[in-house]
Amino acid sequence: MTDILSDPDRAEKLAPLLDTGWAETEGGAAIAKRFKFPDFTQAFAFMTRVALHAEKMNHHPEWTNVYRTVEVILSTHDAGGLTDKDIKLARKMDEAAPHA
Repeated sequence: MTDILSDPDRAEKLAPLLDTGWAETEGGAAIAKRFKFPDFTQAFAFMTRVALHAEKMNHHPEWTNVYRTVEVILSTHDAGGLTDKDIKLARKMDEAAPHA
């Protein structure tokens, strides 16, 4: 099982993600972001790229897709909050959609 981030680690690791549009959810147990793409095809391609990383990590996002918008919530449910897994997957998502 993965440990929840300590307060100092959390602040340090979240800062760069907050700068790219991620936000803490109410209660701080997760982070969320809305990605907007030019069209549905690009949104779906993003989800496919991320799905490959998520499967390798065995860490799967909670997400929805409506037309060109993908909304994501990341939390490590079995740990009960935010962990390094969430930070790593958020970074991968930002890499997969640098202009979304």
